[in-house]
Amino acid sequence: MQNKGLIKFFAILFALVSIYQLSFTFVANGVKNDAKAFATAKLSELKSKGIAKDKLPDGNSLEVKYLDSVKKVEVYDMGFTSFNYDEVSKKQINKGLDLEGGINVILQISVKDILKGLANESKNPVFVKALDQTAGIREGNEPYLDAFFRSFESVAAGTNTKLASPDIFANKNLSDEINFKMTDSETKKVIRKKVDESVESVFGVLRKRIDKFGVTQPNIAKLGQTGRILIELPGAKDEDRIKKLVSSRAQLEFWETYKIEEIGGFLEAANNALKLTEKNVKVVTPVVPTDTLSNLITDKSKDSVKEGEKALGPLLEKFVSGGGGPILGIVAEKDTAAISSYLKRKDIVALIPADKRFVKFAWGKETETVDEKTKKSTTTFELYALKGNKDNKAPISGGVISDARDSFDQFGKPSVSMQMNGQGARAWEQMTAKAAAQKSCIAIALDNVVYSAPTVNEAIAGGSSIISGTFDILETQDLANVLRAGKLPAAAEIIQSEVVGPSLGEKSIKAGLISSLVGLLLVCLWMVFYYGKAGWYANAALLVNLLLLFGVMASFGFVLTLPGIAGIVLTLGTAVDANIIIYERAKEELREGKSLGEAVKSAYGWKGAMRSIIDANVTHVLTGAILFIFGTGPIQGFALTLLIGIFTSLFTSIFIARIFIDRDVTNGKELTFSTSITKNWFTGFHFDFLGAKKWTYAISSTVIIVSFISFFTNGLDQGVDFVGGRTFQIRFEKPVESTQVSEELSAAFGTPVEAKVFGDNNQLKITTKYKIEKEGSEVDKEVNVILHKTLSKYFTNTDYNKFTNSYDGKELGVLQSSKVGASISEDIKTNSYWAVLGAMAVIFLYLMISFRKYQYSLGAIAAVAHDVIFVLGIYSLCYKFMPFHMEMDQHFIAAILTVIGYSMNDTVIVFDRIREFVAGKRKGTFKDVVNASINTTLSRTINTSLMMILVLLTMFIFGGESIRGFIFAMLIGIVIGTYSSLFIATPVLVDSMSKKDVAEIEKRHTEAA
Repeated sequence: MQNKGLIKFFAILFALVSIYQLSFTFVANGVKNDAKAFATAKLSELKSKGIAKDKLPDGNSLEVKYLDSVKKVEVYDMGFTSFNYDEVSKKQINKGLDLEGGINVILQISVKDILKGLANESKNPVFVKALDQTAGIREGNEPYLDAFFRSFESVAAGTNTKLASPDIFANKNLSDEINFKMTDSETKKVIRKKVDESVESVFGVLRKRIDKFGVTQPNIAKLGQTGRILIELPGAKDEDRIKKLVSSRAQLEFWETYKIEEIGGFLEAANNALKLTEKNVKVVTPVVPTDTLSNLITDKSKDSVKEGEKALGPLLEKFVSGGGGPILGIVAEKDTAAISSYLKRKDIVALIPADKRFVKFAWGKETETVDEKTKKSTTTFELYALKGNKDNKAPISGGVISDARDSFDQFGKPSVSMQMNGQGARAWEQMTAKAAAQKSCIAIALDNVVYSAPTVNEAIAGGSSIISGTFDILETQDLANVLRAGKLPAAAEIIQSEVVGPSLGEKSIKAGLISSLVGLLLVCLWMVFYYGKAGWYANAALLVNLLLLFGVMASFGFVLTLPGIAGIVLTLGTAVDANIIIYERAKEELREGKSLGEAVKSAYGWKGAMRSIIDANVTHVLTGAILFIFGTGPIQGFALTLLIGIFTSLFTSIFIARIFIDRDVTNGKELTFSTSITKNWFTGFHFDFLGAKKWTYAISSTVIIVSFISFFTNGLDQGVDFVGGRTFQIRFEKPVESTQVSEELSAAFGTPVEAKVFGDNNQLKITTKYKIEKEGSEVDKEVNVILHKTLSKYFTNTDYNKFTNSYDGKELGVLQSSKVGASISEDIKTNSYWAVLGAMAVIFLYLMISFRKYQYSLGAIAAVAHDVIFVLGIYSLCYKFMPFHMEMDQHFIAAILTVIGYSMNDTVIVFDRIREFVAGKRKGTFKDVVNASINTTLSRTINTSLMMILVLLTMFIFGGESIRGFIFAMLIGIVIGTYSSLFIATPVLVDSMSKKDVAEIEKRHTEAA
């Protein structure tokens, strides 16, 4: 090996750099442990002082507070330089949510809202119709904006309506950039630019909110040009709070309100009209026989119900109690939807007096009331009537807010104080002066929810205002946070989310460490057993490889996930792959009588093992790159780990191991690349692989036919990644009957709910599609509430927050949850199809270029297609009764692509030997040459596959329940891939060769012989 000194220098340099980078991770972990110890001690101190449990601060917030306090404190002194914690934390290996615990959401920015805003809420019928049709005509992953342009062109055909029409985009807001003379193509460029700017604005607003939320190392990133934003909050535990924070549009508005006496006449008229159309009206006698609305609906709990007494009416019977001032009444949560639908009915709207025709009905913030007798909690909402206008715009909006702070009102209750700019201050003074003169109230609404509606006694100068109500401290902090960050220019709906409890993260880390160590031990033992001293050299290279792999991850700030750990463990198997190919070639050269030095030189040469190694690893890189491009989240982590592992493995296998081998050659030491036991394994093996093709074709054809029958009859267990839905991993106090839980939840949700045992028999994985087509944090909370209410009987004492949210040491309730919206599930499915087909197409092209004959590509793709169908067939046939989950999801697609890569590895090794023998002077017919190629590479094929099977079995046993189905797919795939490379790929290659090519090959070999 030339330039040995240079190779050693770089190897030592890379190792030192890796150790340096990894040292930051160890230091950061030490500081985090100190933070945990501080939080534990602080909570113990507060408990000892007798502070009530519900008043204690959250342990996570105490940890964050500690870490914030040491951000600029020196925590790592290296002698020649030092680093504070902020610098150290940025250089460590970050753990993904599946290891750290926390909350992950993907937001979809509403391009539809952006277009409406750019068009100044245009009512142009062509524009409105085009918008309405856009969602229905989107194709696959087509961007919404492209679909809108197609829809507009279709609707506008024959109408002479252009995008630059004055009542669409050539409006006063865009007059500087769009004029009515511009063509559609010119206008499209401006619209694209404006939409990008709006998405960037949303990104900026969300970043401000997240930065102030208070978690360590939050991650927020735009996902390409999709209009989607990924937000990861490690350590965050309050699911409802997070979702509300990131999805709240923060559209603050100030409205004048009607008093109950001003709108009561309409409500009574509406109530009477509804008596004629609604059935099952309750009959009650009011305590105070008066016709005023507030008395009519006050304190219904004291009402007596007797046959023939006065009917309260469909509308008024739903009021828990009457209101006063701006509050029309108080309504239980279950009745709000019915009242909202009543107030939107055309016949009811027609009853509104002409001077109040623009009235806006709005609900207040939810309030929890507890009945002191029954101790039962009821969620209620206040109903308000706002003084609207024909433009449906508030007199004052949140754009005038210059600052917002969480504070306390005059009664010591948590509130939010706001300060307006000059323009807002003037408008606020005028509005409050008018309200004071009329002795009326001003409602402060955020995202159409009234947070407070105080009575105004005098004009307020200076632009200060306050929001008070039934808040806790965290709510006012979040409210002030979103108001300071500003409103989102478009709605941002949560289309995918995942919540992982910290206890699951700790369990995943433990499982990952065990599987890694056992896998490493098995690989090292086998290499020593099979190759003797050379096996020790391969193991040394393997350890250096792991050091470099983690060093690269730390250097570039990559995130370590559970699938990423699986990728690292897989790297253990592939890391020795190149060594196996080299060692087997060296053994062949030694058998032919070459000296050790000549054998090593030949094995490391291009015509020796290098060509096979490069071809095999290029196919790995191609499938890994495609997986990284089309995958998301943890799957990208898996792909990235594989890609890094490929390159570090090549470096260590080719250069590090050779340093030790060359030393033995130079010093004249013995090196046989085998042991006394394995010395003659696979030598002189002459099996007729091609002669068995009739049987293997028949077996494989039968399996494929059975698989397709199963696809049509049994189907596949498509996970929520492909069909959309919500999944919850719930641990109960005792073992439960999954079918009973499924029936109870199905009845509660009104739609089928699947419940399966997940790992232990007191743990279930629950899947539901309830309202998955609807977005919004309100729906997510509704699902959580129904889940808790239905399953609470299985727990001794678990309230909603304990059941739903995460906390340190949590062992019962929801340990993990995820949601995949209908829109993103379609994209995931489309990406998965393209990933598999793209991988096969790219490999086909590469092999055709490398081997210069399409027959090699055809044989390889036939084997890959066979493997994919086989794995799918196994999953289709077995998913209903296997003791672990066998879902079709992103992890499964990652497994399929990994199988494609490794199947190619075995096939390329055989094909490379066929190419070598065909071009050489090997005696015999074409069939003899091909059979000899398979037999002489059998030891390489078996060893590389055996390494992978050992590692995969280790992960299957020790890796944890969450990745067991993922590992099983790869395990089956590697076994079948080994079979197909021997019995499918090569026979297809031979059968597809033209008679002319075969005759030419045999003629050349006959002449040479």
